[in-house]
Amino acid sequence: MRMDLIQPFINSADAVLAQGLESPISIENLSMEEEAYRRKGVAAEVYLTGEIEGRIIFDVDLGTALQLASRLAGVEVSETDEDLVREAVLELANQIIGNAVTSLNDQGFHFHVRPPTQHTSEQGSKSSEDTEALVMCFNTSSGNVFMNVALRHHCSRPLERAAVAG
Repeated sequence: MRMDLIQPFINSADAVLAQGLESPISIENLSMEEEAYRRKGVAAEVYLTGEIEGRIIFDVDLGTALQLASRLAGVEVSETDEDLVREAVLELANQIIGNAVTSLNDQGFHFHVRPPTQHTSEQGSKSSEDTEALVMCFNTSSGNVFMNVALRHHCSRPLERAAVAG
């Protein structure tokens, strides 16, 4: 797993969460997993295709998702406002992905990003046979946000393929 592909997502998540939740952030429980991801709260999933391919899951504890939705909406949001909470998590994923994609594009990577979708499966997505997932927990004063990143790089340009082969 290439950290130069993952670091923009970590940096972006740190910045977006700190601003969106108005809270200091610490990263905890970093691990590599090959098993299917089990959702813990309200989750969004984003797929990338092209030179970089894979998926990223943002999984937000319900309490944290409620805080986030309340901050975005400007009013107190309750558990009964499921659509608003889901949309807040999708917007969080969109902001994090947008920042990270800008950074990766500036580095010369070429890929496509699908819009975030709600991750509803209890069992979750399994990373491919040759791609492990990096799982980390962002601890905030509002609760936890988990990020599960399973990405790989495909050489798509002739010079890159020659460099890898040589």
